[in-house]
Amino acid sequence: MRLAPELKSKIDQLWYKFWSGGLSNPLMSIEQMSYLIFMERLEEMDTFEQKKAQANKLSYASVFDGHENCRWSHWKHFSAEAMLPHVRDVVFPFIKDIHDGEKTLFAEHMKDANFLIPKPSLLQEAVSIIDELRVPIQNKDTGGDIYEYLLSQLKTAGMNGQFRTPRHIIRMMIELVDPDINDRICDPACGTAGFLVNSYEYILKKYTSRDKLEQDADGEYHNLIGDKITDKKHWEKLWYDTFYGYDFDSSMVRISLMNMVLHGIRAPTVAYKDTLSKSFTENDRYTVVLANPPFTGSIDKSDINDSLTLHTTKTELLFVERMVHLLQMGGKCGVIVPDGVLFGSSNAHKKLRQILLEQCQLEGIVSMPSGVFKPYAGVSTAALVFTKGGSTDRVWFYDMEADGYSLDDKRIPIDCKGDIPDIIQHYRNRMKENPTDRKAKCFFVPISEIKDNGYDLSIKRYKKIEYEEVQYEKPDVIIEKIAALESGIQTGLVDLKALLNKK
Repeated sequence: MRLAPELKSKIDQLWYKFWSGGLSNPLMSIEQMSYLIFMERLEEMDTFEQKKAQANKLSYASVFDGHENCRWSHWKHFSAEAMLPHVRDVVFPFIKDIHDGEKTLFAEHMKDANFLIPKPSLLQEAVSIIDELRVPIQNKDTGGDIYEYLLSQLKTAGMNGQFRTPRHIIRMMIELVDPDINDRICDPACGTAGFLVNSYEYILKKYTSRDKLEQDADGEYHNLIGDKITDKKHWEKLWYDTFYGYDFDSSMVRISLMNMVLHGIRAPTVAYKDTLSKSFTENDRYTVVLANPPFTGSIDKSDINDSLTLHTTKTELLFVERMVHLLQMGGKCGVIVPDGVLFGSSNAHKKLRQILLEQCQLEGIVSMPSGVFKPYAGVSTAALVFTKGGSTDRVWFYDMEADGYSLDDKRIPIDCKGDIPDIIQHYRNRMKENPTDRKAKCFFVPISEIKDNGYDLSIKRYKKIEYEEVQYEKPDVIIEKIAALESGIQTGLVDLKALLNKK
């Protein structure tokens, strides 16, 4: 992530202030930070739109008309004792009630939000740090990177098994699915909206001239200006009808909206919904689905949507079936699942795999090492890529051994790439290469063999391990060497005793 060390230092300082100020829950802290960032950004957006209207000789009604005391610039220099009640009782209710185009994106989901910063001194210190982090509204790279760095501090898995997906894994999956400018993209368990934000950046990268792109040490691209998108309708499609997310955690909805807006998506649609429940009614709507649904959650059996046919309460199974339903015919999905989904023996496990193989084209499975999701979880996982419709003739497998970071809790960067470039290259060339060597990292397995193995999709079932033959010396030779070694030790001890006696 391309952030100057001084900016990272300020963000670390902000986290420390919240922790020491009594807000030790990281999700609660980042939600409260989001409110303050939105308050600051609201004035930036308003000023930018006002200047743009003046340049085009158009009228513009400021969102702050009649509420000038809610401007960040008005109250940011208040004393700590005056600032807290003003922000809590005046500014916060104001942003909850905003109804003005794209500025409502964050506000419309704040009906049940609460301002929880308890201490005047903490609020004043936080406002001071955020004010120092201010970047121009046009600089979406830096604004988005700041928020991404804030999100990177979310290191605790949720009660339902949800946690933040590493960004390099997200980017790998997006490369495999390859969304484009005319797609409608959905994440039915969006969390902080990592898949949606990175899909937007992937599309912009496609349509940015190569000489204008910049890449940092982590492999992330910057200066994604989309200069090749010349049709205004394509921009409007990207901003208003491309990115859709759902989450059953209202805090995550607010955080994901802020993340998307700060990355330049003007009007993302993120709804507070449980996509597995009876109240969710969407089907056959999206051309791309990308997600890392909760691994260990469960749902009340009586609330499971009637369209879901798997007789189970395991969310890791139900979410995959939900994704199949969400896709239009011919739509493509990339999803992360725990390894148990691939070989579980229950009827629900087997039926899901039958759906993926017989009602979809299961195109690829990338088996990932267990350390990829540390420190959140140590479970082994896999990335599945499939297209809705048709049936599967054969499945491409890849055995990922490294992802570019250490596979322990520290996740120290090694080369930040690991096998990922190789995975992308071989996946794109899989039809030409037609790999069949089961001892290699990637290979095809025909559907007939998979069916014969009870629809087992675990790579361990099909990969052949090559054992090296080790040549050992004959036992009598080894015994002679041990005897010689013991004799030498005894001789050395005798010599040492003799030397000591002389002294």
